[in-house]
Amino acid sequence: MGGQKFAVLLCAEDSDYVKKIYGGYYGVFVRMLKEEGERWDVFKVARGEFPDDDEIAEYDGFVITGSCNDAHGNDLWICRLLILLKKLDSMKKKVLGICFGHQILGRALGGKVGRASAGWDIGITKVHLTPSQIFTTLKMPTSLSVIECHRDELWELPPKAEVLAWSDKTGIEMFRCSEHIMGIQGHPEYTKDILLHLIDRLFNRDLIEESLAEEAKTKLGASEPDREVWKKLCTSFLKGRL
Repeated sequence: MGGQKFAVLLCAEDSDYVKKIYGGYYGVFVRMLKEEGERWDVFKVARGEFPDDDEIAEYDGFVITGSCNDAHGNDLWICRLLILLKKLDSMKKKVLGICFGHQILGRALGGKVGRASAGWDIGITKVHLTPSQIFTTLKMPTSLSVIECHRDELWELPPKAEVLAWSDKTGIEMFRCSEHIMGIQGHPEYTKDILLHLIDRLFNRDLIEESLAEEAKTKLGASEPDREVWKKLCTSFLKGRL
């Protein structure tokens, strides 16, 4: 499948740590998803950097990253992103949304987004997979652990979408719309060290209480995310192997 072209729609500002160690969040995604012969680009959409209409057609797929912004907000770049996502949907482009990306994708297609009733979910969460054909194809287990860091969630699915996974805290951990759109609430691309640094950033910005930060850090030691299985799922979806 050489020669395919993908783009990361970067919705966050890179932290100094992620920039230094991974070359930014773009680097984190490329590390997980890139295969030989592919070209990967980045558009810093949170800074107003969007692909031109004629550029869009050149890409086989797009990945939407997490963000510190609310997916239910109406910042100018978020409104522009919603328009772009509707366009990508109508062009049947493969789009994978992660965390904020999952929420904004749901919103763009007619779902509802808002604050999670259960509050923050920070740490490693076990999600339960629905008996969907794509999991059978990939011989997936019935549950997977994933790193999570969110306080918003998709309240309602877009029309014609199906839930692919749920957890004790979140009803829509994963969804799919047609063959070309998939959202994942967790962070398959994160490592534990990225999350540890993110917890500190959230605490330093007064977004989370010290007790929540400490509890999340303590729990991190007890389990591991199923990174390889998530990698297989994400790459198989993006590259049309499902």
